[in-house]
Amino acid sequence: MYLVFSILASTLIFIVFKLFQRFKIDTTQAIVVNYFIACIVGLIAYDSPISISEITNSKWFLGAVFLGVLFISIFIVMAITVQKNGVSVASVASKMSVVIPVIFGIYVYNESTGFQKLIGILLALAAVYLASIKAGSKINFKKNLLFPILLFLGSGVIDTSIKYLETTYVPENGIPIFSATIFGCAALIGVLTLIAKRLKGEFKFQPKSLLGGITLGVINYSSIYFLLKALDHETFESSTLFTVNNVGIVMLSTLTGLILFGEKLSAKNWIGIVLAIVSIILVTLA
Repeated sequence: MYLVFSILASTLIFIVFKLFQRFKIDTTQAIVVNYFIACIVGLIAYDSPISISEITNSKWFLGAVFLGVLFISIFIVMAITVQKNGVSVASVASKMSVVIPVIFGIYVYNESTGFQKLIGILLALAAVYLASIKAGSKINFKKNLLFPILLFLGSGVIDTSIKYLETTYVPENGIPIFSATIFGCAALIGVLTLIAKRLKGEFKFQPKSLLGGITLGVINYSSIYFLLKALDHETFESSTLFTVNNVGIVMLSTLTGLILFGEKLSAKNWIGIVLAIVSIILVTLA
């Protein structure tokens, strides 16, 4: 259920971003508010006394700071990738990065690599690629190759780092405060970004971005919290979990775009959805 909730929350993020576009909400401002709200939600969810010194002295603290910086940095890289290469390239680059935590789980944690599971993972990659290509779009990774590569590596490092820190340093009751620290660091970087924009005369406060950021923050925190809880559970190996999580997000987001926003799906998209279902069955039953 934690995995299902993580997939649902991540898909809701997609819906919220679509609504930002529809209601012309400043995405950057909403993103910064979102990180503050996600941090606050984590602090509220933490059922132990909050000690700044205890947090900064925790073994996971530097890792959480690193992830916070990476969170907002990869968001900026994603925005640049969308602008330079298109939405399809950004989507494929970020979701195909699932191979990094999968390989990490297999080699570092000696997770199973049966034939059925490997076939499922390969089908999952094909599903992500096919489901992410929008009708009429052309995938050209050679154009401005740097940013798709950075997005691919950054997204993979985020997932891998979350798994490593959760497994190695974060106690079971420490997930809320660990998540809050990540979002808090991302929020501070976001504020610095807005201050820089203000100094350049490029910043104009938009009140409705507060509401958008609050909504996004609660959902964003939920997606990370449930992913961490799923990773903490012994039901699935991390290589299986990350595969199912990423494929599930792509599949559900694609169908949501079709149903709620009238997006057109090509034959490749439908093939991708079918392959996604098959891959999930193969990987989870392996």
